[in-house]
Amino acid sequence: MAKRQKKRTILKKHFFTKNRIVLLNENSFEEIFSLRLNLMNVFVAIMLISIVMLSLTTYVIAFTPLREYIPGYSSPKLNHQVMELTLKTDSLQHALLQNKIYQEAIKKVLTGELEPTRFNKDSIIAAEMTKISDMDFIPSREDSLLRNEVAMEDKYNLFEKAEPKVNLVLFAPVKGHITQGYSPKDKHFAVDVALPEGTPIKSVATGTVIFAEWTPNNGNVVIINHPDGIMTVYKHCHSITKSQGDRVKTGEVIATAGNTGTQSTGVHLHFELWKNGIPSDPTQFIDFE
Repeated sequence: MAKRQKKRTILKKHFFTKNRIVLLNENSFEEIFSLRLNLMNVFVAIMLISIVMLSLTTYVIAFTPLREYIPGYSSPKLNHQVMELTLKTDSLQHALLQNKIYQEAIKKVLTGELEPTRFNKDSIIAAEMTKISDMDFIPSREDSLLRNEVAMEDKYNLFEKAEPKVNLVLFAPVKGHITQGYSPKDKHFAVDVALPEGTPIKSVATGTVIFAEWTPNNGNVVIINHPDGIMTVYKHCHSITKSQGDRVKTGEVIATAGNTGTQSTGVHLHFELWKNGIPSDPTQFIDFE
């Protein structure tokens, strides 16, 4: 018991014994600086400095931009950029899917793989007649007054211009003899027009060139997208004068007649007319001869 008490006394004396640190001039031994302290003071000072450093480190990590350089932390700006990139990636994937579907449709047009849509004419006529029978054709009083007013205004209008009944007038791409007509039964959704080589081929209407390239089976091919869901296809051309994305006008030369492609049987124009993705007989709208 006495030994333990003695050891405590020695430790207490060791910790609380004051020591003096003196800074002297080497030449004159003049005292420049002195500091009195003990081990307890040193221990307390080290603890205080450690607490301050820990607090400063915590503040830097939690409230300053320096935390971005610590693994596991990210800035709000970086999170926002990641979100924008994610949305753009999703939009690009959607656009790529739409382009793929569009290209597959164009491929079917070029290869003639599309089947014509068949309609039941009788059911369509019956449905339209039902709609007409359900309509009320008796004009109201306000409608009658408006009709009389318009009739009186137009009665003596000498400069009246009649509105066209057809939204789109198709121009003949070429003039020549039809060697093979439109035949859905034979999967020939076009007309073949025999022509001298080099004959100018013209656009049937205003539109945008969506395809103008050479293909192995059909040679030089031009596809034009027109208003009202109309698309025209020109195959086996000798040369092409337009590029994809060009705007063309009605009657503007887009190619010259030729005999290109493995499926060509002579100098001619293979012309297709599509309306809303459905093939149509071009001779119903265009006079080739």
